Amino acid sequence: MKIKKINRSNLARRKKRKHAGEMGFTLIELLVVMVILVLLASLVAPRVIGYLGSSRTKTAKVQIESLGTSLELFKLDNGRYPDGREGLTALVQRPGNMPSWNGPYLKKDKVPLDPWGQPYIYRYPGKHGAFDILTLGADKKEGGEGEDQDVASWQ
Repeated sequence: MKIKKINRSNLARRKKRKHAGEMGFTLIELLVVMVILVLLASLVAPRVIGYLGSSRTKTAKVQIESLGTSLELFKLDNGRYPDGREGLTALVQRPGNMPSWNGPYLKKDKVPLDPWGQPYIYRYPGKHGAFDILTLGADKKEGGEGEDQDVASWQ
């Protein structure tokens, strides 16, 4: 049996050939990829933000409708809507001495906040109906457009 002597220079050449195709990215290549990602993000981000704003407005409309339905159930049981002092809390907690209260009228044990983290405004008697429920939107001021628009039970 013949043992072949390993030459160190042969070993070094083999390692170079093995790793020759495994070079890293150049700075230019990384910058090109970064520019492409920034361009894509700048095109997609406004659309995503627009959908987020409209989805909050739609969520507020659905919650207001749900609160209105719960108020109707409250009236069926008690013969009246909660007054301004009792507010929407009367849907989850028995107000005073009401023997016919059959709540809670909401699934959760508390009245939901609007999608912008503020409590809904409840007025009884309402200016636009038996009661009014509204939220002032993201700007917390009357009026506005887009995500700042008011969402109300009479709309």
